Amino acid sequence: MIQSFIKKGSFQDSVSLMLISKKLSNLDEVDEVSVMMGTPANKSLLTATGFWSDHFNDATPNDICVAIKTNDDSADVVELISQQLEDALKNIAQAQQGGAKLLKARRLASATKKLSDANLVLISIAGEYAAELADRALDDNKNVMIFSDNVSIEDEIRLKTKAAEKDLIVMGPDCGTAFIAGAPLAFSNVIPKGNIGVIGASGTGIQEVVSQIALLNQGIAQAIGLGGRDLSLEVGGISALTALKMLAADPETQVITFISKPPAESVREKVISAMKLIDKPVVALFLGSKIDKPKDDNIYFARTLDEAARLACLLSPVEAIASNLPNLANKTITGLYTGGTLASEAAMLLAEELNLTTSHHHDKGVMLEQNGHKIIDLGDDFYTVGKPHPMIDPSIREDEIAQLGNKPDVGVLLIDLVIGYGANADPAESVISGYQKACAKRDDNHPLIAIATVTGSEQDPQCRSKQIEALKSANIVVMNNLPEAILLAKKLITTNKSANLVKPYPLLSHISVINAGLRGFAEDLQASNIPVVHYQWAPIAGGNKRLAAILQKLN
Repeated sequence: MIQSFIKKGSFQDSVSLMLISKKLSNLDEVDEVSVMMGTPANKSLLTATGFWSDHFNDATPNDICVAIKTNDDSADVVELISQQLEDALKNIAQAQQGGAKLLKARRLASATKKLSDANLVLISIAGEYAAELADRALDDNKNVMIFSDNVSIEDEIRLKTKAAEKDLIVMGPDCGTAFIAGAPLAFSNVIPKGNIGVIGASGTGIQEVVSQIALLNQGIAQAIGLGGRDLSLEVGGISALTALKMLAADPETQVITFISKPPAESVREKVISAMKLIDKPVVALFLGSKIDKPKDDNIYFARTLDEAARLACLLSPVEAIASNLPNLANKTITGLYTGGTLASEAAMLLAEELNLTTSHHHDKGVMLEQNGHKIIDLGDDFYTVGKPHPMIDPSIREDEIAQLGNKPDVGVLLIDLVIGYGANADPAESVISGYQKACAKRDDNHPLIAIATVTGSEQDPQCRSKQIEALKSANIVVMNNLPEAILLAKKLITTNKSANLVKPYPLLSHISVINAGLRGFAEDLQASNIPVVHYQWAPIAGGNKRLAAILQKLN
């Protein structure tokens, strides 16, 4: 049987009531207890789950409905649950009074006055009221994140269209995760600051990717949520396109990672077209979609969340280093390697990036020679007849490097440094000597950028870190691996796309939040030193929408 009662005029958030429901259901005297606010949606849910009582016909959205499944028809059960509910609500109130004082307001207008530079409203109220509050926030030129679900797709389209017309964004509905300008919004993680911007139509997808990025010792600049329906045919990727514009214009974001569940094909094509207009590399994961080719222009396609994170972390140091080096557009690349396999891989990767063809004959150690670009294996037999291998005696490479000073068309030098037993005691010294001789023959208008990779361990006699330190002190760039080195070389000689003169979106540089709904979200923001005011939202006019509309007009 169902016993029931109503607690009038005591609005609480849904998460708190769910936790109370679970606690009360553990009591021996009952089978199960459901505690919900008396909204129309919750009344329908009470009916559907078998907890309905006619008492609830009198409940307003500001009233708590309590339904008790029990075999005991005595008033003692209702009295017990009522007292337990009062104790639980008292504990919530006491917990809210403890800790740092949270700035609060009971009206949106009051919240705006208390936080005059607020530029985002975080909404986690009942879904049937979320659209109306989002509408008011947009009217006040504030961005919106809707954590709430159960918002109609018609409202979503209308709100996102309105936001796009005002150069604002609506994240959601059902947007569980975002990280904007250092602010953890809703379900978020503590991730190091970096240069990777993430866009996601999946909250846990964002969380997994940024967690993997952190494990790979990189960090994020922003993470923008979209809501699960944004890339549907009906919504058409409205917020996805806005988010791409935002990160394209964000100076902190150098690599963009885009995560989505399978989108509508026409929307996917629209999003890809927008990605190609951005002068930044984009890692795209359309989960479940077939990948015809791994790379298309500036877009790198991933199959899994892990792969998306790894690709982003491959591109991250390349973009960061390239931003501090001169652009060498239309210059050529020369690679002088002592390791044959390293030379072969470098030639293969460079050929893939520049659409070239590697040499099949390897005459005189030449692994690639096309369009002025050249990769040579100096350990080839041609160079070692009657001479030590260049890993033992690097003088032949030192001379080759020095001669590049007379070849101003060469803008990038690729080199390997192989250490360990049997190798030269200090190969960095020879590389530095040759590089300095080459640079001495160049003027400032014809720089030569050297990019090295080091093969060996910290325990090797030459000590990996000491070799790297010596190279860097001579202004030689050191990358972690050959893919990074090749990507950087290509980046340096590539003409930048015409600059997009879109102004940066203010939200990404400074954020102040009005939090409507779950108090815990506001507390997390305050703990992160983000300006926030907690809007203690409750249904206007007891949830009477007709009366609420009249009051809104009067205001």
